[in-house]
Amino acid sequence: MRQFIRISATSIRMALQELKVNKLRTFLSLLGVTIGIFCIVAVSTVLDNLEKNIRTSVAALGNDVIYISKWPWMDEGGEYKWWEYWRRPVLRYRDLKAIEQQGQTVRYTTLCFSENNITARQSQYELEGITAYAVTNHFEKMQNFEIAEGRYFNPSEVEGGTSQVVLGHEVARELFPGIRNPSGKTVAFLGRKFSVIGILKKNGDNMAGFNFDRGLIIPFLAAASIKDVTALDADITMMVKAKNGISTDELGLEAEGILRAQHRIQPGAKNDFSINELSQVTAQLDSMFAMIDAVGLIIAAFSLLVGAFGIANIMFVSVKERTKIIGLKKAIGARRSVVLTEFLIEAIVLCLIGGLIGIIIVWILALIMTLAGFPVTLSLKNFVTGISVATVVGLLAGYIPARSASRLDPVVAIRST
Repeated sequence: MRQFIRISATSIRMALQELKVNKLRTFLSLLGVTIGIFCIVAVSTVLDNLEKNIRTSVAALGNDVIYISKWPWMDEGGEYKWWEYWRRPVLRYRDLKAIEQQGQTVRYTTLCFSENNITARQSQYELEGITAYAVTNHFEKMQNFEIAEGRYFNPSEVEGGTSQVVLGHEVARELFPGIRNPSGKTVAFLGRKFSVIGILKKNGDNMAGFNFDRGLIIPFLAAASIKDVTALDADITMMVKAKNGISTDELGLEAEGILRAQHRIQPGAKNDFSINELSQVTAQLDSMFAMIDAVGLIIAAFSLLVGAFGIANIMFVSVKERTKIIGLKKAIGARRSVVLTEFLIEAIVLCLIGGLIGIIIVWILALIMTLAGFPVTLSLKNFVTGISVATVVGLLAGYIPARSASRLDPVVAIRST
């Protein structure tokens, strides 16, 4: 053990000496390893954080909610037949009531009509490209948003279709600059004036496709009195939340049966609606992430291959430069295993230096992204992965030069020039 520690210390000292004496040559040799480890750790770190954010978003929205509309989120049977889905009837208020009254697995239901790219006006301020969400009761129980100022609708206001509105964070900030709580003021959109009763906290996009920051919420019946919410191009989604202990499969089957009866669909005929779940999106994203991960690993593998050749080259040069020293060591009794171990450790140390540089670059970029508002964390698992890969590359790249050094004839080595 003592001998191994001494050999390791000597090898590390020689590796650092190589860095000091031949800076450019060593830097170019380490560059491939640095890029390869950077690719592996960076791809793994980004994908891990994306997956974590997705899981968090799904957990926040709930994995016990189904989303029913005329449009499926994914293709049904290999091809997305939009021309068929477009002809489907939109969901209506009576469909919502049918599921509310007949559903045995249902805890909450709500209907949401979305109108995109509307323009809202207030005094001298105007904001374009925002989305109005017209909702029924229980919408706040299905979506993950909070009230920053003012309040949300009460049931009677929703059922009565009052001209009141809850503004998203960015909408409120741009329409009412400098005003913390604009409750009681009016905003005009969709050809009508609405009284502001609340402001949402900053939220961002969610997995269900809602962007509440650049949106506003009004009662469904208020929108129905302005727009034709039964038109073919109306964007209406019904959200149904399951009772405790009920799976989304059970909930979906019951909702499907109720809606088929409501729409008078004959046995054997296709549904004229689609039942979507957030798990469909996460499954698709998992597949996409796996592909990105594979591409990143292929790129990293080529970089590491180049890096391995670079390390092997610098080790061959090192053996050549120290041939006489190796001959003297073997002449005074150094075994082959000692020489082999010494050069292997030196190769591993060089690879670890290159790998650490790559990991440090990932850490710096993660810190910059976090400060910019996109939290990214370099996990211990990815750090250990990077170090482990660098060690293996050093071991493989250094073996042949180390082996050739260990097999040198002492007499020939000492006489070499």
